[in-house]
Amino acid sequence: MVRRGLNQRDLCAMHSMLSTVFFSYAFLLCSSLLCCFARDTITYPRGSISNRGEETLVSAGKRFELGFYTPEQGSVYESYVAIWYHRSNPPIVVWVANRNKPLLDDGGVLAVTGDGNLKIFDKNGHPVWSTRLESTSKPAYRLAKLLDSGNLVFGDSNTLLTTSLWQSFEHPTDTFLSGMKMSAHLKLISWRSHLDPKEGNFTFQLDEERNQFVISDGSIKHWTSGESSDFLSSERMPDGIVYFLSNFTRSFKSISASSLTSKFKGPNLSTSDYNNTRIRLDFEGELQYWSYNTNWSKLWWEPRDKCSVFNACGNFGSCNLYNSLACRCLPGYEPNSQENWTKGDFSGGCIRSSAVCGKHDTFLSLKMMRVGQQDTKFVVKDEKQCREECFRTCRCQAHSFVKGRVNRDRQPSSNSCLIWMDHLKDLQEDYSDGGLDLFVRVTIADIEPKSKSCEPCGINVIPYPLSTGSHCGDPMYFSFNCDNSTGKLSFKTHNGTYNVTTINPDRRTFVIQEKDVDDCNASTRGQIRKFNTSFPFKMNASKRWCDSNNSSQGLVEIDIGWEPPPEPVCSSSSDCDDWPNSTCNVTGNGTARCLCNSNFWWDGMALNCVHGGSSRKKKPLSLIVGVTIACVIVLSSIFLYICIFMRKKSKRRESQQNTERNAALLYGTEKRVKNLIDAEEFNEEDKKGIDVPFFDLDSILAATDYFSEANKLGRGGFGPVYKGKFPGGQEIAIKRLSSVSGQGLEEFKNEVILIARLQHRNLVRLVGYCIKGEEKILLYEYMPNKSLDSFIFDRDLGMLLNWEMRFDIILGVARGLLYLHQDSRLRIIHRDMKTSNILLDAEMNPKISDFGLARMFEGKQTEGSTNRVVGTYGYMSPEYALDGLFSVKSDVFSFGVVVLEILSGKRNTGYFNSDEAQSLLAYAWRLWREDKVLDLMDETLREICNTNEFLRCVNAALLCVQDDPSDRPTMSNVVVMLSSETANLPVPKNPAFFIRRGLSGTASCSSKQGTGLFGTASSSSKQETSIDTTIASDEGR
Repeated sequence: MVRRGLNQRDLCAMHSMLSTVFFSYAFLLCSSLLCCFARDTITYPRGSISNRGEETLVSAGKRFELGFYTPEQGSVYESYVAIWYHRSNPPIVVWVANRNKPLLDDGGVLAVTGDGNLKIFDKNGHPVWSTRLESTSKPAYRLAKLLDSGNLVFGDSNTLLTTSLWQSFEHPTDTFLSGMKMSAHLKLISWRSHLDPKEGNFTFQLDEERNQFVISDGSIKHWTSGESSDFLSSERMPDGIVYFLSNFTRSFKSISASSLTSKFKGPNLSTSDYNNTRIRLDFEGELQYWSYNTNWSKLWWEPRDKCSVFNACGNFGSCNLYNSLACRCLPGYEPNSQENWTKGDFSGGCIRSSAVCGKHDTFLSLKMMRVGQQDTKFVVKDEKQCREECFRTCRCQAHSFVKGRVNRDRQPSSNSCLIWMDHLKDLQEDYSDGGLDLFVRVTIADIEPKSKSCEPCGINVIPYPLSTGSHCGDPMYFSFNCDNSTGKLSFKTHNGTYNVTTINPDRRTFVIQEKDVDDCNASTRGQIRKFNTSFPFKMNASKRWCDSNNSSQGLVEIDIGWEPPPEPVCSSSSDCDDWPNSTCNVTGNGTARCLCNSNFWWDGMALNCVHGGSSRKKKPLSLIVGVTIACVIVLSSIFLYICIFMRKKSKRRESQQNTERNAALLYGTEKRVKNLIDAEEFNEEDKKGIDVPFFDLDSILAATDYFSEANKLGRGGFGPVYKGKFPGGQEIAIKRLSSVSGQGLEEFKNEVILIARLQHRNLVRLVGYCIKGEEKILLYEYMPNKSLDSFIFDRDLGMLLNWEMRFDIILGVARGLLYLHQDSRLRIIHRDMKTSNILLDAEMNPKISDFGLARMFEGKQTEGSTNRVVGTYGYMSPEYALDGLFSVKSDVFSFGVVVLEILSGKRNTGYFNSDEAQSLLAYAWRLWREDKVLDLMDETLREICNTNEFLRCVNAALLCVQDDPSDRPTMSNVVVMLSSETANLPVPKNPAFFIRRGLSGTASCSSKQGTGLFGTASSSSKQETSIDTTIASDEGR
């Protein structure tokens, strides 16, 4: 009984102990997980964040996150330590530490170091960023903490929350968050681009001297919030944003909530409403205010348009949002640099056309204008006093009268006079948000050159004869109306009234606008309708453009010209004072006009009476008629003579062409071509009918510098190849055939006569030829990339041929052979298809070359035989090498070998690390049987190859190299196999890789150094085999 009771107590004790251990372990595990995945601090020495582990700090309220940030779609890998909104996708980054020293790999670490600093290290342990605090002997007391405000604070653990040694809010990048304060020493610097956090061109900061915020583009002012004695009266930045930037320290006691929200429909004055807001300086220099309410919305931004950029049109230049050409000079001013102004560079602004400060000065009235800060402001009684004050000093450029208003205390304020002594900057027309009535000082002659000229309408100077009323201009041109309250000029037609944007008196044109009925964003829009005008106006041109404020609204600008006017109308002789040498007289229709005096005539272009005699108008007419009749007679005679001469010449040319055409048809027949190739000589008469230019030897000698070694590209089987440069810079490859080689003569005739009739993008083009005495020369198009074997058998150059290039080369060679075998006028068997005879142009397109051994078949003949077998070992089909039988299937076999070499990067006669495989064909066949075909792939293609296309190419190649010619496919079948992804390819039979079998006669093999047509293919030797048998006595080719 006692023993049994003890056992129960022991069991209870053990159970209690196990429970305690289990719960303790669970608590420690949970604590560890929280520490790993939800921590917001970094301590010394174990606390750190690694780039490779994708570790981050998350603030306590899970609002912000800190970690390594890699911009998407970057051209190179660059990593930064950054802070972004937690779980934002893509990350909305608000701060970047090492923005100008990114990590170039994934080996970075952020940690607290032994000297008491927070640093970023690269994979080699070199620091790339630091808080740069003084060293301390107690680093264990320092830590970094990410707060819910987005502020990263760093300092001593016991005083961190009250006094930090360093904080990211004092070192911002491009974003301002709630809790920051925009003071004189704080500035935002834009990113370099949308995906590049490095420092960009634009800076946003406070200008305390002028009491304004400024965006700068380098050293150039880009935008300002508006100069003012009080931030709250700033017209370009809402009060709510100023309140936010001041960290809620600005007083708003005098402003009601309704007035604030009416100006800026954003957050209220409560600081808590700003927690989900941010201000960001965009990489294009745009300051943006963002607010979050289920998603981020951009509520405000500046510069809002092209006219919001500071002094966008330079000094005395006015900006207009609604014109396609935004800037123009004020009346009485002209561009400081007409060349730059024409190019769209308005930064130089405008200068006066005439000096001011005299009795002929006046003021140009401009309505609803925005203008930069005035130089002087004082109280005046009325507008007249303000005008007189400006007239009193020559330095006064412009003035504006501001009528007093009732203030918030319901007390009337005084009238003010604003004076600008220096330049007029930051001008904008049609500025409805607080625009001023501005009066600019000009000379009368600059805005009203004639007494009959109409007064300017706003910024538009109205030249004579255009008229805005019966008191000015010419009555015929009374189609304009000026709204003095807005300063806008309009053009009236029977279709409606249109706004006039610009007038060019030198070209006698003006531009009007009408709204486009089509959507400006539409990809396809209708034609601009024909604008109806009547004399003296005519439509010159029209164009569409989009309003910068409303991108969905299209505008049409119509350029209208006017005809030169007749003599000016008058009511008395004094009206003709502006037109010397004229007198007010009644014309035949009863209208009084300033008619020119005797010996003068009216020039409507110059608007003046020009000396030239009273009969000047009549004499030129008779003279013109006489000269015109004489010219018609002379031209008719010349034309008749040319027609007769050309008709005779045409008949002679037609007769000559018929003769040459008959000769060409004769030489174009298959039988004639064959007879010409078989001939032992190449006579001068044989050159006729050959469609290839003949080059004289002197021009070839000059192009090759007399066949100098410097121009030598290599040596082929039948002679050296040189590079020639002809006048005009044309580069041509020149093959000089050996004068003592009988084979050279055969190759020459084959190339000239056969290739001249072959035209295909995958065949090398014969440019010309020359034959003079013992010299036989062929000229080809120059191939800068030389031959295919120079790439695929070279380890370094082979890397330049990716899979797409190799597949295109295989398909191009296949199409070239198909053309030779089937699609050309002459059925051709190449007989020497190999990689060194495949040339690559500048775009790596393959071209088959070297037709010296080619044979032509007549009619439906597809095969032949020869007693002299000439070719290259490793590429010859077995029936040709052993029995002298060749056909189109011989080329198919050679093509299969070429494809396997392209796929593997190895020669057919190379070493394959196998005792069984002594050739590429045997090696490929063994891998095919063992289902290891991918082992055949060139090592440079491992990562980029299309496996399905590779397997299809191997299958097609093995079908081409089958032992029995009847089993091999035709080139048309091969092209279908390579081009179609759905074609079912047959299973190949045993290939003919046992090249050397017993011969029935004596055979000799000679090895020669192989070259491409335009350069040495590679350093390894190629076997070119000549096998002579004694089966037949007659010798064929």
